Amino acid sequence: MEINTPVSRILNVKGSTVHSISPEATVSEAVKTMNEKKIGSLLVVHMGKPVGMFTERDVLTRVVDTCADPKSTKVRDVMTSQLVAIRPSLSIEDTMRIITQKRCRHLPVVEDGVLLGMISIGDVMRWFVREHEMYIENLLDYINGAYPG
Repeated sequence: MEINTPVSRILNVKGSTVHSISPEATVSEAVKTMNEKKIGSLLVVHMGKPVGMFTERDVLTRVVDTCADPKSTKVRDVMTSQLVAIRPSLSIEDTMRIITQKRCRHLPVVEDGVLLGMISIGDVMRWFVREHEMYIENLLDYINGAYPG
């Protein structure tokens, strides 16, 4: 089991599609898009550049909890503006550390200012579980004498 596997391996499997929204969109528009796509966040993009993240947590803490009107509240006013991004060469282990330390569920993957994709905690966990299942299977094959020599 490789502990230094780069995040780019997850993107190779998952793909590079990133759902985004303008900071000028309303919260209602953003929530509708998230529900249609069955996703928990949208990258907020202004003039081609990522400027923030809009998540389910933002809806709960900055809209519902404050009784803001989702039809008139702009995404820019309630998004998470301190964007945490990672490089595709970052190891999955280090990515897990960032997710834990920064308490973020979604990380844009950026290289040289170019958005390559988005990694979620679910993507990382799927990779982690799959890698461990393969590792266990190989160990069992070895123990049972079925491991290729």
